[in-house]
Amino acid sequence: MLTRRHFIQTGAATAAITATPVFSQSAATHVVPEEYMPRIVNIANDFGPNELHVDPGAFALYWTLPEGRAIRYTVGIGRAGLYESGDFTIGAKKEWPSWTPTPEMIARSPGSYARYADGMPGGPNNPLGARALYLFAPGGGDTFLRIHGTPQPWTIASAVSNGCVRLVNSHVTHLYDQVPLGSRAILH
Repeated sequence: MLTRRHFIQTGAATAAITATPVFSQSAATHVVPEEYMPRIVNIANDFGPNELHVDPGAFALYWTLPEGRAIRYTVGIGRAGLYESGDFTIGAKKEWPSWTPTPEMIARSPGSYARYADGMPGGPNNPLGARALYLFAPGGGDTFLRIHGTPQPWTIASAVSNGCVRLVNSHVTHLYDQVPLGSRAILH
């Protein structure tokens, strides 16, 4: 059963594990608004169970359950012109993933990303946060799009990323545990 207490406890555990000088005060003390907490909702469509659906207009990610229900998570999405819709498959899952900005990210903002051109190890300050689900194109490979956590939970419910979908670390940890490899992920 999903409850607010579960997410508060998970969030406290994640904050304790991930405390660092750069983000610890802000991330550890940030209170996720009640309306952004995951919750089970009824869905009025014919989505099958065990699929991910991202509704960018509502800043919502749905993990579909049987019998017309889903878990709704509030997410951050790609900035204008960087959100990419499509039908994907979860091709990889990683805990505390490493991160390397794409060449396009470096070209758009070399001052922010060029220093990470060789990558950044996973950890509490890594932009991918505590967990990442890697979106693969059907019949293809890695798209470099991710559904991932963030060390900046205050960015949820906004269009701030370079195209990925981001969740609060405790929420992505919960989602990660439910989503098997090969699951379908549709970014509407």
